[in-house]
Amino acid sequence: MNTVQSPTHTSPVQSGAHSNSADSLPLLPTWRLNVMRVGYLFMGGGLALTKWPQLLNHAPWELKEGTVVTMLVAMSVLALLGLRYPQRMLPILLFEVGWKLIWLGIVALPLWLDGNLTGATLEQANTVLLVAIIIVVIPWRHVVSQFVLARGERWR
Repeated sequence: MNTVQSPTHTSPVQSGAHSNSADSLPLLPTWRLNVMRVGYLFMGGGLALTKWPQLLNHAPWELKEGTVVTMLVAMSVLALLGLRYPQRMLPILLFEVGWKLIWLGIVALPLWLDGNLTGATLEQANTVLLVAIIIVVIPWRHVVSQFVLARGERWR
């Protein structure tokens, strides 16, 4: 006689499937996490010193200025959270590098090549070039293994 058995349900951890929690990330050495913390402190602390006062003491803002300041304050909070969770907050550092390299390539580089990088754009370029500090603290091998080479999460 054929008996129908109900499937047994096991957790992904029990069945050997990959867990999607941040706790399952390969652990980086403590020295590497501390180097990342330097980047988070540089980014979050710098934004806190420059943007939080603007948020707290401002006249009425135009749309763009208010949007930029509030976004940067939120970024500073997330970067400061990276002091506690450096590996989990790595996408914040990647976002910082991404937008700054795009800005340098699309805005500053063409002006510089034409000899027209002056004034406020030159000042902004000098500030944005501080991204080199963030680039140095990112564990790039880990980024490639976890964000480029690793299998993506399931869709269903």
